[in-house]
Parts: sequence; C-alpha cells; structure tokens
Amino acid sequence: MLLDEAEVGPFYIPANAATTSYRPRVLKQGDTFLVLDPFGDAQATGPAAEGLFHRDTRYLSQLTLTIEGQRPLLLSSSVTAENATIAVDMTNPDLTDGERITLPRDTVHVLRTKVLDHGALYERLALRNFGVAPARIQIELGYGADFADIFEVRGMVRAARGLQRRDERVGNTVTLAYEGLDHVLRSTRIVVEPSPDSWMLRRARWDWTLAPGEARTIDIDILCETDRARVRRRNYDDVLAETKQRITAQDRAHVRLISSNELFNDWVGRSRADLDMLITETSHGRYPYAGIPWFSCPFGRDGIITALETLWLDPDLAAGTLRYLAATQAQVLDPGKDAEPGKILHETRGGEMSDLGEVPFGRYYGSVDSTPLFIVLAGAYEQRTGDLNLIRELWPSIEAALGWMDRYGDIDGDQFLEYDRKSVNGLINQGWKDSADSIFHADGRLADAPIALAEVQAYAFAAWREAARLAKLLGAHEQASVLAARAENLRVAFEDKFWDEELGLYVLALDGEKRACRVRSSNAGHALFGGIAASDRADRVAHALLGPAFFSHWGIRTIATDASRYNPMSYHNGSIWPHDNGLIAMGLARYGKGRELTRLLSGMFDSAMQMDLNRLPELFCGFDRRTGAGPTAYPVACIPQAWAAASVFAILGAMLGVEFDPAARQIRFTRPALPPWMDELRIENLRLGNGGADILLRRHGESVSLTSLSRSDDVQIVMTA
Repeated sequence: MLLDEAEVGPFYIPANAATTSYRPRVLKQGDTFLVLDPFGDAQATGPAAEGLFHRDTRYLSQLTLTIEGQRPLLLSSSVTAENATIAVDMTNPDLTDGERITLPRDTVHVLRTKVLDHGALYERLALRNFGVAPARIQIELGYGADFADIFEVRGMVRAARGLQRRDERVGNTVTLAYEGLDHVLRSTRIVVEPSPDSWMLRRARWDWTLAPGEARTIDIDILCETDRARVRRRNYDDVLAETKQRITAQDRAHVRLISSNELFNDWVGRSRADLDMLITETSHGRYPYAGIPWFSCPFGRDGIITALETLWLDPDLAAGTLRYLAATQAQVLDPGKDAEPGKILHETRGGEMSDLGEVPFGRYYGSVDSTPLFIVLAGAYEQRTGDLNLIRELWPSIEAALGWMDRYGDIDGDQFLEYDRKSVNGLINQGWKDSADSIFHADGRLADAPIALAEVQAYAFAAWREAARLAKLLGAHEQASVLAARAENLRVAFEDKFWDEELGLYVLALDGEKRACRVRSSNAGHALFGGIAASDRADRVAHALLGPAFFSHWGIRTIATDASRYNPMSYHNGSIWPHDNGLIAMGLARYGKGRELTRLLSGMFDSAMQMDLNRLPELFCGFDRRTGAGPTAYPVACIPQAWAAASVFAILGAMLGVEFDPAARQIRFTRPALPPWMDELRIENLRLGNGGADILLRRHGESVSLTSLSRSDDVQIVMTA
C-alpha cells in the first residue's frame, strides 16, 4: 500500500530490519563520511545505509572481509574516544577440511584499523598467528560501488540513472566508475598492497601461510574521485599521524570540563569529539554539519542551534556559522527553492540528484525559523564576545533577514511568522518538527497552511529584540526604537492568541484560518528560550514539561502523552530530541528554574550512559523509563548529530548560569547549581577575548561555591545568588 504524502511527506526515510539491527561505526572528515557495521564491513548482510560517502554520493557501497569464505569472529569493535579511527578486533573461525579442523578458532588475530581523509579511506589489515604451528589462511576482500545519491540511499526511486562503467584493473589498482546524468564521471579507486594473489569479480584474494608468531599487513586505500577532482593518494601512517595531530590541537584550544563524575566526563568527551568530527572548515570559517548519515551537510537551523548551545564554550563556531549563512542568504525570489530575499538557508547538498533538480536541496530555503534564529545567534554572539566588528560586517545580512521577516515571513500581516511551501517538492512543514504529520489539531486533523508555530514566534520576538539592541550599539537609535516596538507588539499578540488557559500551555500553532492547534507540545518550552513568555505562564510551562505527560525520566517528549497523535516511536510526535531538551533547558535557566534543570540534566545523563559509546543520537523513543531497561532507540536516527551532541553543553551552561560581560571583563555565574551526582566541576581555559580563567565549582548540599584557580589580570569572576 502506498503511503499518503500528506501523512509522511516526500522525503520519508523507510526502515527495515537491516537498518535497525546494529549500532553503526562512523567517521567523518570534511565532506566525506564512513558508516560501517561492527565488523568494519559495508552491506555485508543486506541493504543498509552503509558505505563510504563523499559529497552526498556513496562511492563504496560494499566492503566485506572473509577468511576461507566465512566472516571472522568478532572480538571487539569501537571508534576511538577522539573519533580518530575505527578499530575492529577479530579472529578466525574454526576452519575445516571435511570433518577435520585445519585451523582452530582464535589462532589468527585480525585487526582492522580505518582512518578517514578528505575524499579517501585508508585501512590497515593486520594479521598475526598466535598458534604454535604454521597457519594456512585465505583472506578475501569484497568491494562494490553503486554511486547512489544519498536520497536514493534514503529510499527515493529515480526515473533514470546514469551509466555504470566497466571496472578497470591495472596491477594492484582497480577503478569502479559511474557517469551520472549530470555528466560528471565519478570513480572509486582502490589500491591494495601487497598485490593480491588473485583477482575475481569485485574480489581480491590473498593466500598466506603464517609461521608461528608471524605478522603481516594489507593496506587498502579507497579514493573518491571525479573527472574534475582527483585525490592525492597518501600513506596510512601519515594520515593517521596528521589526524591525531589535528585532534590534539583541537583539544588544546577547547574549554576543558572535568567533573568528579567519570561517567559524566565520558559523556562530555564523546560529545566534544562528535562535534569536532561534524564541524567542517569552510571558506567562511567552521560550520557544524548536521548529522550522519542523512544530513552530513550544512543546515541553517541545525548549525545555528548547535552554535547557540555551545556559545559559552566556543564563540568562534558561532562566528563561522554566521559568516557562512550570510554568504548563502537568499538574494532573489525562487519558488522552486522556497527562496525569498533575505531568507536564511535551510540546507545545501552536493549530489547528482540535487544538481539535476530531482530534489530541491542543491540550495534550499524551506525553513521558517532559520532566519530569525540567525539574528538571535548574531545578538548572542555579540553579548558573548563584544565583537562589534563582526556585527558591522553582518549588518546588511541582518537587515535583509529583518526585511524577510517583515515582508515575506508574515504572510498575512498579523505580526506572526508563517510558512506555506512554494516548491511542489519542498518540505510540507518548515519548523524544526518538519515531518508531514507533526502539526495537527486536537482531534488529529493535520493543520492547513499557512501555519504559525509557537516556537517561531518566540524566535521572532528574540530576533526583533536583539536586532534593536544591536542597532542601538551601532548608533541607529531610531531604527532600534522601531525594532523594539515590533518585539513588544509581537509579545502582546502572542500571549493573546497562543496561550490556552484550559491546556495550561501555549498551543502548538495557528493554522491557515488562525484556528489554534490545541496540542500540548514541547514547542511551548521554546517560548521560555526566546523570552517571550510571561513569568507566571513560564512557571506553568516548566511545571507541565517536567510532569508525567511530557517527562519520561529520560527526557522531555515532543508532545504530551494525551495528544491524539502521540506515538513514542514516531519521529516528532512523542519522541525525545536532545536538542529540544537543550533549548528548553536554556529557557528554564532564563526563568530561574533550577530544580527543573537538575531533573532534566539527570535524565539526559542517564540516557547517554545507556547509549552506545555514551553518544546521544538525533532522537530516541519517548517510552516511560522502565526498571532495568535503557531508553529505546529510534530506528533511523542520525548518530552522531551535531545539535544532539551539543545538548550537554547547553544544559550544563544553563545550570551554571554562566554569562559574559565583555565590556566589564566579567565572567558571571548566576545561581550556579550542580546535580547530586556531581560534587565538583573544574572548568579550564574558559575564554573572554584574549583572556581567560580556570574555575572550580563545588557542591555543598543545595548550594555551590566557586573558586577562581587562575585568571588573566583583566578578567573578573563573579558569582551571584
């Protein structure tokens, strides 16, 4: 049966048992990422979103390692803590000749180590015979390349594809190639050393006899190329050394968070490493790609929220994000891309289907919230750093974004920002809950566009207010007054139209007829993040979100359990999103909700401790916490996801009440708190301009003390109760 597009949308990601049966091993470097199963293979047991991807194309769709035709026995599989390599320990199974065992299991150790470079994967396969007799062993490497666009991997079926070229082999090198409908020749060059003893169709075989104690290696280099861009082949050892040097340099530059709870430190370390892996150097600075495998590219909303979550630690990431989005801001009307002058990017892709317009995402603008959030980030960045030079640089883009909010974002002139897609292939819903069934009425009916989302009005309020403050700093006092008035008018209108006394919350949205979608949702928590909520109503929102209908004891669900479309296994209608919890935490801090923050951080910490590698995914299911069981995974979640990795820093910063006053050269902690499972937190290398400080916070029951361990002469550390 075909699914109704109104319910699932055109970009629904189908799932089957193969997509849900394991925890992937992932690496990323720039525009290249790798997804493998725990054996270090790709699609060894059936279709899956595995392989080596470069610029939204899968250059290696199959990679299998066998011993005498059998899969090795898996001993362990991990991604190193700093995301430098994938390491897989294996051994031989029992090898037989008829009923006679010719090589007992656990005789030959096999170590697969993989490191990623820009456009290239380097693998070293190391074998060692731990037996007391010679070991005759046959190693076979299978490989394949389907050159599938990422949207094909996600499940879309194309009307036509390009031409798969015949494989070419010269010496120890084989090249697989595909000529796309976009007239780009994409090729996968595989180089193996030493040369195989024999080649077969997409298989290479080594027949070895290992003496007792003997060790041998095979290097496998896989290069992703086009007829327009060749990749320089490098040495495995050089790439590994360079990767470790880069990671070491990143670590030295980071703020270091060291608590008395080693498990919390593991969560922080994995989150930081995941962010470092997802952050990509662009010509405009560092930018956090959204997530792997589906969203390894720049997303406007995701990048901004990630930068906001980590702003207290890493303002340079915000600067790179702002510059990138200003450079890609829409300049003209283009309905096919949902583009309007001044609008901020939703996402940009580089694959064949995007280049041909089969999907609209070559450069796509179908999000209603990335534009106000761009202004919010600019204001928050200035508050964090005092860097008015960047604000002056960005001011034309900020004014263009304000112009979009005024002219195009407010479709009917009622002060609210609404969306209604112009592109027939575009996203149906254009807030962060962008699945097709995520915006609905109390009876379950889907809302008709144009739709005004609750959280978007909070972002818009914060944008008008921050733009007013920045305009005043730049000397544009009359403009500042106008912008401040826009913020206040929106606040009054929002309280009037979005608050529902019976629900005790702000409604999810207003539909095209201005009828309220009377659904209790986590979107109301974003009203606290934006600061638009009246304080008495903020109290009620906080109480509801930490109540049983929302809080699963792992985290806050996207909608309450009494909603008509509540489904804890859905993408947006009852699941738990770490970034959603992170923004809500920042809102709770704004309104002084320390007790709620402690519960929220504890729930997310417990969730991370139950996850593979202590890594929070894009989302997980919203089932209530059960004794002896961990949170339930969502089948096609991105792992890792930037704004999920950043959520720990958002929640922790909110608990600490950390703020910066660059003009006064002060780092301030307002009502800092630590959870009961953390006695101390040491913060090292916390920067303010060219200065910085090392700080120790200690918990004493319900209170927290602060000690300045070291600081620059011109930096003050201030704590207020």
